[in-house]
Amino acid sequence: MADSTHSDGVTRRGVLKTGLAVAAAVVVRPEKALADGLQFQESPMMAERVAKGEAPPVFDRLPTRPLVADFASRNRSIGRYGGEIRTLIAKTRDLRYMSANGYTRLVGYDENLRLQPDLAESYEQKDNRIFTFRLRRGHRWSDGQPFTTEDFRYYWEDIARQKDLSPNGPQEVFVVDGKLPRFDILDDLTVRYEWDAPNPRFLPALALPRPLRLFAPSRYLRGFHVRYTDKEKLDRMAARAKVKGWATLHNRLDDDYDYSNPDAPTLNPWRLMTPPPASRMVFERNPFFHRVDPEGRQLPYIDRALVDVASPGLFPAKANAGEVDLQARGLSMNDVPVLKEGEAAQNYRTLLWPYARGSVYTLYPNLNTNDPVWRKLNRDVRYRRALSAAIDRRILNNALLFGLGVEGNNTVMKSSPLYADEFRTQFAGYDPEFANAMLDELGLTARDSNSIRLLPDGRVLEIVVEVDGESTDIVDALELITEFWRDVGVKLFMKPQDRGILRQRSYAGQTVMVASTGLDNAVPTPLMPPTELAPVRQEHYSWPKWGQWFETLGRSGEKPDDPAAEKLMALYDKWLKTTHEDMSAAIWKDMLALQAEQQFTIGTVAGELQPIVVNKRMRNMPEKAMFSWEPTSLLGVYRIDEFYYEA
Repeated sequence: MADSTHSDGVTRRGVLKTGLAVAAAVVVRPEKALADGLQFQESPMMAERVAKGEAPPVFDRLPTRPLVADFASRNRSIGRYGGEIRTLIAKTRDLRYMSANGYTRLVGYDENLRLQPDLAESYEQKDNRIFTFRLRRGHRWSDGQPFTTEDFRYYWEDIARQKDLSPNGPQEVFVVDGKLPRFDILDDLTVRYEWDAPNPRFLPALALPRPLRLFAPSRYLRGFHVRYTDKEKLDRMAARAKVKGWATLHNRLDDDYDYSNPDAPTLNPWRLMTPPPASRMVFERNPFFHRVDPEGRQLPYIDRALVDVASPGLFPAKANAGEVDLQARGLSMNDVPVLKEGEAAQNYRTLLWPYARGSVYTLYPNLNTNDPVWRKLNRDVRYRRALSAAIDRRILNNALLFGLGVEGNNTVMKSSPLYADEFRTQFAGYDPEFANAMLDELGLTARDSNSIRLLPDGRVLEIVVEVDGESTDIVDALELITEFWRDVGVKLFMKPQDRGILRQRSYAGQTVMVASTGLDNAVPTPLMPPTELAPVRQEHYSWPKWGQWFETLGRSGEKPDDPAAEKLMALYDKWLKTTHEDMSAAIWKDMLALQAEQQFTIGTVAGELQPIVVNKRMRNMPEKAMFSWEPTSLLGVYRIDEFYYEA
């Protein structure tokens, strides 16, 4: 990447024109107008509070230079204020999806997956080593306190590098060649992070659904930090909260993502008003949100979000009954008939967006499993290729995706600039003869009375495939794969269980194989880190212990000792040192080619559609767009603060 400077490019003159005000907007008084004669406008909800003296006027709540949303190039219309968004979650922890959908980032992706300043007014980078961010003057947290470089200093010095709060120190992405960055505060609005070597992961990490953290609400959190508050007072507070000490209390109240603490200030479009747990959590507009529409109306348009907790199995029925206004999570293609059935009677429609996953149903042989016999087998590429060739992906596609899917490996989609046909097709054709030949070549020729092959130690070759019990579509796929593998003498035993338990078993090396979804980000650009392709994350079911080793800088887990995995690590390390996009793209393609050749994950079918239930009156919702966790942050990059209800 070349040196670059990025700004929202907005000046007040000629942009925040008053024009014809939407009926529900409230224009600020002339004495609160901008210096060049233009005016900001606020919602009736906030105007009432201003009139009662409960909040300052909009001019005093917005930054000097707010982010002015680009409506013209994105085919958005000027909206009207008011209304509520009703949505569903399965458990309180899923409130984090409000953070993902709200998508307020220092630097974030736009709808074309280009990095743009958001909370930052502008940023500069030099050789992927030096990153300088300038904040918006007058920007405030939801409690009205200033958002300044002091919040960055507090996070870096008093949280990330405070051993009681962060025993392992700053996150691994901050470490380059074993060194942390030099952190400098240039003034009250400008911070700089500087490394001696490139850190191309840094900017993309700020745009993730759960972004790399750089700041915290310092004025709020100081009241719970031993550096700023009397230790005895903190001990009494911790005792009342029934936690071990001040550090535990601080970490509990420091809620930058999960929405577990309604008192914690936020920069997101809506702030939580209801202490969880509750059957319904209420969010209200953030009075100090930093974005405005092209005519000066402070966003968001919609006043409240009502988040109800319900059983996942009831999501389609509740949507069918018209009990949601915006719902994507928890719905799948299997629910489309039920959702379509309810459209005529209820006030919603069902959009179908392409899901940016590498494969809907993916098998992960655990190369780090504790059982030595299974470990040796899982690490043999012939075994992995045999299992892949034994799957009839055409039947899976027709039975589960109505024939609309793309059969093949777990890899990037055609819409990615990194795509190549061979990444999808290599070793992904249905060929039971090849599968049998490979298994025979491995010496797995002995069989039991049911024609199931035997392991070298005499055990039946019965693969226990563990799966999240709530992923009913993957369970359906496994039932079909069970029949395919039986035809080549391999027995599959399905073990559904809680997702959290499944992950812990994986981290501990107790799984032999896991079935899950494929690449979270199947539409990457060269500037996005290829972290899903290399053993650098313990959450990857094929190499959890190698990922632990990388994430903990060698303190736990196991160092990769497989030649192909070592090659992936070398390529990933090479990507980390890149400064130019063409070099990054070449490395990505080498890694994708190696993934297809080695079958580290066994993909089946991609290209499923994500049903999204949306109120018929809701506007500025794209008719067709890509849906994913990463990089779109669910609906985040489409800016739901710009959605509104037509009269």
